[in-house]
Amino acid sequence: MDCNVLLSLFTNTPNKKNSYMESQTASVKKIALPNGLLLALTIIVISVIVYVLGLTYDQPWWQNLLNLLALIGFIFYGMKAYKHDNQDYLSLGEALKIGLAISLVAGIIGAVFTYLFVTFIEPDFTINMLEVARVKMLDDKPDMTQEEMDMGMGIAEKMMSPGTLVTLGIISSLFMGFIISLITGLIMKNNRPE
Repeated sequence: MDCNVLLSLFTNTPNKKNSYMESQTASVKKIALPNGLLLALTIIVISVIVYVLGLTYDQPWWQNLLNLLALIGFIFYGMKAYKHDNQDYLSLGEALKIGLAISLVAGIIGAVFTYLFVTFIEPDFTINMLEVARVKMLDDKPDMTQEEMDMGMGIAEKMMSPGTLVTLGIISSLFMGFIISLITGLIMKNNRPE
């Protein structure tokens, strides 16, 4: 142990190592919670707009585009804020942590909304989506046999259960968050000099 460390233990004068650690205020949690919450609220507002417009079962392309842009925007902003709080340094590992944490928070909140939506707000959601899937299957392959139709509908029914929708929502949020975090992190990274 060198004299500076001993001196800093017995006085209020921090050594250089301690002052560096104290000046570092960047926190993944501090960045992820508000950004994840705002991302989830943005996606929920978009979903409510689609529902009010009566387009829930059509799943318009612009809904997915807006959701993707919101995900990119909040992950980018979270990384930028973290980098600013971290003396302009951001490693790829930190970028991935931030993006995945934001995606996880948004995914969990979105999963709760999805569960409430398909259970209470639109209790016929599963039945209606299965009918949309059936019509789409017939449109895509009009010569489909009854056996093929039954098999396809069986798979669709399993995918449309509230538990599966919630699970897939969280998994897809994390997957997209990982891809966006990886690309954004590679662009924004600025490793601390050794």
